[in-house]
Amino acid sequence: MATDPLRTGTTVDLEIGPVAHGGHCVARHEGRVVFVRHTLPGERVRARLTDAGPDARFWRADAVEVLDASTDRVPSAWPAAGPGGVGGGELAHVALPAQRAWKQAVLAEQLRRLARLDLAPEVSAAPGDDERGGLAWRTRIDLHVDAEGRAGMRGHRSHDVLPLADMPLATEHVAALGLFDRRWPAGSRIEAVAPADGSSPLVLLDGAPFDLHSNRPDPRPNARAAVREQVRLGGTDHVYRVAAAGFWQVHREAPALLATRVLEAVGDVAGATVLDLYSGAGLFSSPLADAVGPDGRVVAVEGDERAVRDARRNAHDRPQVELHAGDVVDVLTGRRGAPPAVAAADVVVLDPPRTGAGRRVVDAVAALRPRRVVYVACDPAALARDIALLGERGWTDVTVTGHDLFPMTHHLEAVAVLDR
Repeated sequence: MATDPLRTGTTVDLEIGPVAHGGHCVARHEGRVVFVRHTLPGERVRARLTDAGPDARFWRADAVEVLDASTDRVPSAWPAAGPGGVGGGELAHVALPAQRAWKQAVLAEQLRRLARLDLAPEVSAAPGDDERGGLAWRTRIDLHVDAEGRAGMRGHRSHDVLPLADMPLATEHVAALGLFDRRWPAGSRIEAVAPADGSSPLVLLDGAPFDLHSNRPDPRPNARAAVREQVRLGGTDHVYRVAAAGFWQVHREAPALLATRVLEAVGDVAGATVLDLYSGAGLFSSPLADAVGPDGRVVAVEGDERAVRDARRNAHDRPQVELHAGDVVDVLTGRRGAPPAVAAADVVVLDPPRTGAGRRVVDAVAALRPRRVVYVACDPAALARDIALLGERGWTDVTVTGHDLFPMTHHLEAVAVLDR
């Protein structure tokens, strides 16, 4: 007699295989690939199918019961992000060293599969993370409000808001804001920013500054909507104005760590022309300006007008920084009637969004014939794809370092240095 087909919500017993990009492991059920969250390689689990369409190429599942546990499994550091919970803490059940080994395996696999590089870059911890147990690192958090006015986060692959009592990945300065102890307008969005040094936090409600003391939006047209971030590099303090709703590295140590890594990677650039692509509020631009010196040139390109305004303030005392607002390809190639921003470059630094740079940007960079490209990436697949594209154009000497700037999640940061 035929059995009923498996469908979403059904539980199955699975033998768990290797890790895969995206925070899950690979298993098979009757020949079909199943991507399973909340598990570890080598485990045997009972998993609930969360996406099991009959014609799907693969299924998704959450491990809801561990039958045979890995030695790398630990009690979850954030149970609310477990099976059926909020997104953003999918590795909270994994010991910190194993989290980094997981990410190293994913980074190496993407480099091998997409860039044909046999590399195994170590993924190293940020300062202080081991002492904090991989918690209390986020200086910025986004929350949503449910129908009863409770702050929380969306469920994984869901629009449903799940209320939270706390957010253990947030720094103590964010936690001190008490966002989970009050009621908010139903359906609203909360953005909270607390600089790593503890100075002047800021909360936005649906994009507008919110006064926690009066418990209402700040109606003043000049209400503060930016924070001050301080980054110490080689004994020098760099101060940045950053829009609260703009982009800034969320790990408390990430700005200094990545800026230091970039400066090390560019090497001696005194008097050189350096491009800083996807430059944001200028995290790298100001230190690079100091590195090229008064006879050098830093050409910074950013598509977000708000970030460019911040960058202008942040680099106001560095005349060697040229800021260009617009699409990277348009600025570099001179489309839409404008001349190219630069004809040649010695070094190109780029920190693209999660989707990576892509072929058009790589072609525009290659046309400038830099001797070195320094690529800061938050997605290993996009990084590997772009390394392959640069390799086709002559940048074949590649080193990659990994940085675990997102503990308890599958995300990582990597820095690639490519020489021609």
